[in-house]
Formats: sequence, C-alpha cells, structure tokens
Amino acid sequence: MIESTHLRQRGPLDFESHYEHLCALRDLVPLKAVKANLNQGVLDINGDWIKLSEWAPILSSISINKHLAFLAVRSYYQPGLGETGCERYKQHFRKRIPAIRSKDFTIQLCKSIRDCLSVSSALKTLELQGIPLRHRDLIALTKGLSKTKTLQNLSLANCPIGDEGLEIICQSVKNSATIKTVNFTGCNLTWRGAEHMTNIIKHQATKRHSEVWAESLRYRRPDLDCMTGLRRITLNCNTLIGDTGAAAFAEALKDDLWLKALDLQQCGISDEGAKALLDILQSSTTLIVLDVRKNPLIDRSLTKSIIERILLNANEVNSEYKWLTLTSSRDPAKQKQRRKTIMLGHGLKGKATIRIGTRKFAENGKKGAPVSSDFIPEPLPPGAEGYVPWRTAARANRFRGIHPGSQLQNKEVQASNPVKVTLESASSSETEEPICTPKTVVQMSVVGDSSEAITVKQYKRLKVELEECRLRLEEEMRARTKADARLMELEVEYTRLRNINVSLSDALHTQSITSTILEDEGVLESIEASFQKFHAFLDLLKDAGLGQLATIAGIDQSDFGPVGRPQLSSSVGKDMKEQEGDLTKEKILPGVPQATQEGL
Repeated sequence: MIESTHLRQRGPLDFESHYEHLCALRDLVPLKAVKANLNQGVLDINGDWIKLSEWAPILSSISINKHLAFLAVRSYYQPGLGETGCERYKQHFRKRIPAIRSKDFTIQLCKSIRDCLSVSSALKTLELQGIPLRHRDLIALTKGLSKTKTLQNLSLANCPIGDEGLEIICQSVKNSATIKTVNFTGCNLTWRGAEHMTNIIKHQATKRHSEVWAESLRYRRPDLDCMTGLRRITLNCNTLIGDTGAAAFAEALKDDLWLKALDLQQCGISDEGAKALLDILQSSTTLIVLDVRKNPLIDRSLTKSIIERILLNANEVNSEYKWLTLTSSRDPAKQKQRRKTIMLGHGLKGKATIRIGTRKFAENGKKGAPVSSDFIPEPLPPGAEGYVPWRTAARANRFRGIHPGSQLQNKEVQASNPVKVTLESASSSETEEPICTPKTVVQMSVVGDSSEAITVKQYKRLKVELEECRLRLEEEMRARTKADARLMELEVEYTRLRNINVSLSDALHTQSITSTILEDEGVLESIEASFQKFHAFLDLLKDAGLGQLATIAGIDQSDFGPVGRPQLSSSVGKDMKEQEGDLTKEKILPGVPQATQEGL
C-alpha cells in the first residue's frame, strides 16, 4: 500500500500524523501550538496568531477527526483597541486583524466542526471563545450538535451571538441526549435569552417526568442522576438578564429535579431577583450551585443567605459541579505582586513603559538576602536625611484607607520598601538603581502594611464564619440523622398498614362474591315458588269449570301444568276425556242463556 494512502486512511484516528502530512503537501511547517497536547487528545489553540494559509491543514484535520476528546479554538482580539488615534494608526491596526475574525473563515471553521461532530465518537468538550459567530455559522454548528452522540460540554464564551443566536443553539441543545453543561458567558444576552434557557429546562423536565413514571412502575425507584439533559447552565457577564431573567429561572426551577448548577455572576440582578431565587431553595434540594456573586445590586446579607442555603443542599455531596473561581483585582494578596505600568507613548516600532514595583532589603542592605520579620530599624533624628514627620505618615495612612487611630512609629516608616523604576522598549530594557523620595517611601510602606492588616482581619472573620458554618452543619447532620431514622420507622409502619389493607381488601372481595351468589340463589328460589303458586291457581280455576273454555279456545292443557310435574285434577275414577264429555253434555253453565249455550 502506498504510504500516502496509508496516512490518509489513518488520518481520522491520528490527528498529528494527518496534520503533518497535510502541512508537507502545502510546504508548511507544523505549528507547535497545534501539536502541544495532541498526545492527550486535546487541541487548544489561540487563533489570533495563526495565518490564513496555516488554517487549511488544521480545518481539514478537524473535519475528519475521530481522535480528539477536547477541541477549543479561542480568540482574544479586542476590535476596539485600534479604533482611536489618527488615520495612520487605524490603517496599521486594520492590517493586523486576525484571520479568525473574518466571516469567510468562521463559516469554514463551523463546517469543519460540524463534520467532526457528525463522525467523531470521542469528542466530549467543544469550546469556541471570543469568535464572532454569525447566523449562518450557528446554523452550520447546530447541524453538528443535533448529530453528535458523545458531546457533553459546550462553551461559546464571549461569542457575541445575542438572543437570536442563542435561540438557534437551543433548538439542538434541548433535544440532545448527551450535552450536560453549556457556557454562554459574555454572549450579549438579555432576559429573552434567559427565557430560551428556561424553555429548555421545562422541555427536558417533561421528558424526564415521563421516564420517571415508566421507571417507577412495580415499586421501583428511578435513578434521577442517570437521566439525560442539562446539569449546569453558565450565563455570567450578561448584565441585561436582570430580575426578569432571574424570575424566569425561579419559575422554571420550582418543579425541576435535575439541574445541579446555575451561574449568574454579573447579570444585573437586584434584591428582587435574588429573593425569587432564594424562595425556590426552600423547596428545591437538587440545586447545589447557585452563584449570584458579583452582582452589586444584591444586598450582601441576601447573597450570604443564598450561599448558606446552597451549601446545606450540597452537604456531604461529592459532586463534579464546583463553584467557578472569581478573579478579583481587589484581592490584597495579589496587590503586593502587581506592578503598575504607566504608558508614556507608543509608535509603530515599539513602546516605552515605566513599571513601578517593590523590592525588599535585608538588614545589611544587600539584595537577595532574606528579610527578618523581627528587623526594627533605628529611628532617625529630626532633620536627618529620609526623616518623615509623624503627621505626614498619619495623613498618608488616612488617605490609604487605614483607620486614623492606628499610628505608625517613625521606625516603621523608615522600614518601608524603596521603588524600583524599570524602563523598557521594544529593542532593549534598562534597569536603574532604586530611586525614591521620602514621601514615596511612606506611601508604599503604608500600602503594604494596610493590605497585611486587612488580610489578617479577613482571615479571622472567615475563620469565625467557618466555625459557625461547621457548627450549623453538625446540627443539620444530627437533625438529618433523626429525620432518616423517623423516615425509616414511617416506611416500616406504612408497609405494615399496606399489607393489612391488602388482606382486608381480599377478605371484602371474597365476602362480596359469596353474598352475590347467595342472593342469586334466593332470587331463583323465589321465582320457582311463584311459578308453583301460579300453576296451583290455574289448577283451581280448571277444577272450578273453566277448563272447557281453555279447550274451546284451543289452548293445550299441558300449558297449565308445571314442567316435570303431573297435572293436578279433582276428578277421581274418570280420565280427562270422559270428564270433558260429561261437562259438555250434562252441565249447564249458570247465568248463561240457553240459546247461547246451544250456539257454543
């Protein structure tokens, strides 16, 4: 077999070899960023640094791929950066727009992913981040989503699809049997987009209720965790969702027993929407993550109540759905390591910056030596170089957010860290010796001390809150243990009563059948007795002389006799014919004229 044919046949199962083969055919060098994690079944690339000519082998390899389990294509380009300044800079930045931002490329990318989703049996995670997907791109993508049988995680974070684009995606997501998590962070969604997601929840809940009913037959207990459908919805950084979207989620989650996590950070929710979400937590115990942090319109105590209630739901549950990490720039631990950068100017060839950082010195003043925490410098006398009055230090503390009552001694002020100034350019970088003024030293030292003091206070407060939560959790565990024991007793009592009920029902059924049979026999006996009395009455009428009328009318006398019994007669020693002849010839009916009798 020809080697190229063998590579082409092996291509769907070996992404790296097929990609290298296509690059060799096009005289291209395989990119290291593409080959970095292919041995682990992961393709995670930043499309901003890939040229248009280098995309062809990548897209061809993706379209036939059956090997990758994780596929991510990201773009961090900000189109607003090059829109300021003169026309010369505009033209320069316009030339540097990545190829991944063009509409012709996005449709090719979505078609390749569509083909991959249709044929792949290993792809579980798909992430498209920061890519401007258009209407036709989403339609092509949904065709693949409707055919996939293995995809579990879908992320379109920072893709400006809007409510209309989300509605297109929802048409395939709601009928998917494998997709468990969706991420639409920063997708320009409003409360209408939230309603599209709640429609998915309601649609899947209807299907799941049908499955639960089928599995609960014959006293079986359905396994809710093994059913298909969404388990996590992430809609962070969509500030137009607001209270209307939160209320829509609260309405949809009232009767839902399957959704595990809902992330609504920075969604413009106020106290009204938060209260609606808190109300559903009183009855819903399935939801273990409800993240409403970073919504400044929600009262802090209300956010704390929601988190406490959610933590009670997630108690002793080792779930795969975790809280998303918050990256806050106000973290004091990160403020120590941050460097402030001041832009002096920029041009086409390079830019110059000044970075202001901190450097610690040891007792002997040498660089790199460890700094002792017990090191206390000697205070400088007034008038000496570097001396700072205590009023200046107190004023600096007040402006830096430190309580006015906390006074810094001169020795603490003198132990502050100097400032290091670094000049960088596109071609070279120069480092100068520490240069500082007394005022700058005081300000930097105050910032460091205040951050450390705040960190200690926060740690103590969090420790107290953690202890309170631990005590509450222990109480909840004891209460839950008692409730479980009581529930077990009630189940045993219910089983006993159910058995008694079944036995009583059987006894009543047997008794009803017996009584029915007895009633039927009594009715038959009464009917038979009535017939016997009726035939006896007819015999009496016949003995009274009315038998001749029946004979003249052509009625057989056997009709008057009961079935199976002989005919009763009052005549003795004569048969029936002789008796009838005598009655016809000799007897005269009383009260009947003679002419009438002769006519008869």
